[in-house]
Amino acid sequence: MSFQVTGLAFAQFAPLVGLTDERLLEHNARRLVADRYPGFPCRVSLVDAQPGESVLLVNYEHLPVASPYRARYAIYVRENATEAHLAVNELPQALERRLLSVRAFDAAGMLLDADIAEGAGIGATFERLLAPTEVAYLHVHNARPGCFAARVDRA
Repeated sequence: MSFQVTGLAFAQFAPLVGLTDERLLEHNARRLVADRYPGFPCRVSLVDAQPGESVLLVNYEHLPVASPYRARYAIYVRENATEAHLAVNELPQALERRLLSVRAFDAAGMLLDADIAEGAGIGATFERLLAPTEVAYLHVHNARPGCFAARVDRA
């Protein structure tokens, strides 16, 4: 089964780019400078920021559903990010080198299944979790810090 990994749209974060640190605080956001690679995975471009690159640390509602699983958490967005446009079955660089938690949801936002896998072999996990017809989409999270990484749909 083919899958499609998607990142977030930059437009929702664009109003934060260039704000002063004080103004970012009003939005519960912070500007940080990447000090290691990898370590600051951008949820828009789906690549890690390079050392010295500016990123925004924001609180993002990645599962805005009317279910008990509704969720938000901190994510990084590179201030100069361009949106990821991945091919079918392509794994983004930011997922390839991490231990990931994959969660399968139905159309009502209810959790149906979950698993963990190393990034380089995650494609097989995506295919297996997407196989049941009641699964509507997958959410991928970095297993250790728990932050949202990307969405996966059937291609």
